[in-house]
Amino acid sequence: MRRSTYTATAVTYGSVGGTQAVDLMTYPPEGYRPAEASARLGSGDERFEQAVALLMTWGVQRGSGIEVTRIEQEVPDDPGYQGLEFDEDGVPQVPVDRPRETLYGDDGTAWITSGTSAVLRMPFGPFHPEAPVRVVYTVQETDRVGFAYGTVHGHPLSGEEAFLVSREPDGSVWLTLRVFSRPASWPMRLASPVLRVVQGVFMRRYLKALHPAVASA
Repeated sequence: MRRSTYTATAVTYGSVGGTQAVDLMTYPPEGYRPAEASARLGSGDERFEQAVALLMTWGVQRGSGIEVTRIEQEVPDDPGYQGLEFDEDGVPQVPVDRPRETLYGDDGTAWITSGTSAVLRMPFGPFHPEAPVRVVYTVQETDRVGFAYGTVHGHPLSGEEAFLVSREPDGSVWLTLRVFSRPASWPMRLASPVLRVVQGVFMRRYLKALHPAVASA
């Protein structure tokens, strides 16, 4: 199992990696609202590999109508940097010195890695607010792959969203979303009811984005 974490640019919240907490829905970071949802994508190894390839090249976002712009893959000063790695119990391990490898999707899009930043343009009616994010960790396991990004300055929300594709023992393939968020500023708090509606709309879109009927359209 490999999980890598990197946060060179400050995110706008303190509980980095909080979407990994097993008790997120019961004990979210103080002041934040949690959410979690899952959708079945099908079954079988091929379905899993296809879903992973889409997920790690912004397929959930693009499949939800979001324009992913200004993608930057930040490389730390140490070219051998691989991010933190964790064992099965979540204990950090000493990094292994090995060359850094970049994977690419069929369309040439580089796979998401820890430290990748992007600006998401999220269509909602006549509005297209920009939401800057930075990937704070990735998960690379045999039956579970994904990433989480955190909000940076300029995002209307403060918090973290995680996107994970898993292959269960029965062969079924699932997409799971885990989120905690709150308005980023007092003006945004006044618009909190609207922000919740928008967030709910996009979570529903996210859950559909990797479904074969949508992804192949």
